[in-house]
Amino acid sequence: MTLLQLEEVSVRFGERAVVDAVDLAVAEHEIVCVLGPSGSGKSTLLRVVAGLQPVADGRVLLGGADQAAVPVHRRGVGLMFQDHQLFPHRDVGGNVAFGLRMRGGSKPSYGARVAELLELVGLPGAQGRAVASLSGGEQQRVALARALAPSPRLLMLDEPLGQLDRGLRERLVVELRGLFSRLGTTVLAVTHDQGEAFALADRVVVMRDGRIAQAGTPLAVWERPASEFVARFLGFENVVDAVVSGGAAVTPWGKVTVPSGAPEGERKLLIRPAGVVLSPGGLGCEVVSRTFRGTHVALLLRPEVGPQLEAECGLAGAPGVGDLVTVAFAPAEVVVLPGK
Repeated sequence: MTLLQLEEVSVRFGERAVVDAVDLAVAEHEIVCVLGPSGSGKSTLLRVVAGLQPVADGRVLLGGADQAAVPVHRRGVGLMFQDHQLFPHRDVGGNVAFGLRMRGGSKPSYGARVAELLELVGLPGAQGRAVASLSGGEQQRVALARALAPSPRLLMLDEPLGQLDRGLRERLVVELRGLFSRLGTTVLAVTHDQGEAFALADRVVVMRDGRIAQAGTPLAVWERPASEFVARFLGFENVVDAVVSGGAAVTPWGKVTVPSGAPEGERKLLIRPAGVVLSPGGLGCEVVSRTFRGTHVALLLRPEVGPQLEAECGLAGAPGVGDLVTVAFAPAEVVVLPGK
């Protein structure tokens, strides 16, 4: 069942459309992450749903009801910002209880509910701690508990892990995914970090210039980017013009076998780094740089012809900078992108 429905929603700042005729549906219990570079309109979209940003055109519906005349505090949504926005003059318990007071709950029920929420987010017994004594990760947990306190029908997260270091982000995103799954929480989150979005979301929405460039499961978006923009936003750089015909593509790197059923004609071709394989008798390249990635080595190659190539190889026997190698292309890692 659809909980949130955006119908042709547009927001304009002067003559510029920062959100441009967006249609989006979020089902109950679904986790949707909106991705995009700065200025793509993703945070504005979140503010529209919360009621903090008026729309120029279109409708926002929650549970099938138009929200045009519904004030922010009546929408039944929770909103958690990147900077957490905790109240420094209140202790942890007071911050979490604030969400309950906004809902109009009875004071006798605050204590048990606050304790339950802090247990839920991994901070049992922290009610009396001062906000200033908390680490960044602990502040994030308190902000989450406060947002969850009124039992919102929709929880919205605006770059929730953006201020945390990478190791903590990677750990917390796994915890959040598990927590939302246990609670059955419907989540709409925005982030610029694709790794964070892909780990958290049931569905990813990529935005560009106020429009949706692609929407789908993390696996579908990763395996089949809808355009050169999406491919490059996801971090893929091996994208070139190609002419596809008869199961192969003519590219600046030579002839490349493409997957069966690939569309033909003038196209853009993506070769994932994992598909650039060290192989005897292939395209000659010089290793320009190599970067240790933990599980593999990332290589930047200068081919005899065509633009530079990004490649990956195992740790054992990885070539060094300045080495001459030859490469072939694995068809399973080749994607013929839609459109010219």
